[in-house]
Amino acid sequence: MTKIAKRKSAAREAVAKALDGRSALNADEAVKLVKSNATAKFDETIEVAMNLGVDPRHADQMVRGVVTLPNGTGKTVRVGVFARGAKADEATEAGADVVGAEDLMETVQGGTIDFDVCIATPDMMPVVGRLGKVLGPRGMMPNPKLGTVTVDVAKAIHDAKGGQVQYRVEKAGIIHVGVGKASFGEEQILENVKAIVDAVARAKPTGAKGTYMKKVSLSSSMGPGVAVDVASLTEQ
Repeated sequence: MTKIAKRKSAAREAVAKALDGRSALNADEAVKLVKSNATAKFDETIEVAMNLGVDPRHADQMVRGVVTLPNGTGKTVRVGVFARGAKADEATEAGADVVGAEDLMETVQGGTIDFDVCIATPDMMPVVGRLGKVLGPRGMMPNPKLGTVTVDVAKAIHDAKGGQVQYRVEKAGIIHVGVGKASFGEEQILENVKAIVDAVARAKPTGAKGTYMKKVSLSSSMGPGVAVDVASLTEQ
């Protein structure tokens, strides 16, 4: 058995032992266990997965939005901005990593995407719209509802680099979001998890019936998932 296989096996055993017949752990227990299982040689990402009682194929059951994590993501976020003139200068001064117009569109069309978040001023959307097939599948298409189509590019850049994350329910009714790094303190991770769970809870669509938030689990990049008691995340 390889070292990686041994580590994964030990992590699964630790989860089974911690559960001890229970279906889920309290939030603080889950965070502590996930951190202890994050033993890779790199700083693993901590991710939360939420199984929702929705069918995103119906427009009135789509769950999507943004939330600013109180302790950031631990990632260096590269921001690309589509803007011209004074707004392009503003974006550069605000710390955007890539700024452009038609030239940037051509670069992206050519297969080079040197950013993680895409922001655009409203007047640039006819240009950005041509990149729908490229940016859309990656979840990077600018959207006014998410604050990424805006005239206030400086604020949008600041938010993107300051811990703002987007969430969107997938076809199976699941949302996956990175909520920090294994090097974060337990309280920092817990605060971030509660922030995203609260945001998703508030985003409950009108078409959702029955139990909305069915299951929540936490995991690290290389570790097994740990079921979390939903009530322990929503209690004040």
